[in-house]
Amino acid sequence: MEQPCNNPKINIMKKTLLVMLVGMFVFSSYAQTTKEVEVSNAEKFSTSSGALIKKDYLEIGDIKGAKVQVVKFQDLISDKSTSAIKFEYEVKSSYSTDTKQALLDVDEIDGLMKSIKIMQEKIFPSTSENYSEVIYRSRGGFEAGCYWSKGKWTTYLKLEKYDGKSYVFLSQEDFTTLYSFLEQAKGKL
Repeated sequence: MEQPCNNPKINIMKKTLLVMLVGMFVFSSYAQTTKEVEVSNAEKFSTSSGALIKKDYLEIGDIKGAKVQVVKFQDLISDKSTSAIKFEYEVKSSYSTDTKQALLDVDEIDGLMKSIKIMQEKIFPSTSENYSEVIYRSRGGFEAGCYWSKGKWTTYLKLEKYDGKSYVFLSQEDFTTLYSFLEQAKGKL
């Protein structure tokens, strides 16, 4: 039968190791849950518990199969409201259709518009010797960007942060259309 260790240094080491293991477990659990928490302010508002939410959808346009809409959310109990731009894209496979979507908060629209202009004026006319990426990312995980590969800039939207099937590939000219849609959407917010 094994006797308990009476050496205080070994007991301290065991306790320290146990605390470190518990700390790593807690930290890794926290890190995994933060991925799921990344949502736009409009999503937070529209999923509030104890609220009666009305949603109005205003069509803006379609770009490479991705619908662009303004969504107005109103809590009919508190009479508070917010708006967002919604991007929606249907991904079709041989067996099913999956809808990918993203909401862009009102306070993020100008940043996206500015990013599009910078890409059009500075990035697209340039070249690169290496693979390069230029990315605008919203708080909810929506991306608009481009990457340099095989001698050209390829542009895209990515609607869901952790979903590789939510890409909408665009041409550089489509960014002009997207910019125009954003201007129209701002007028309807």
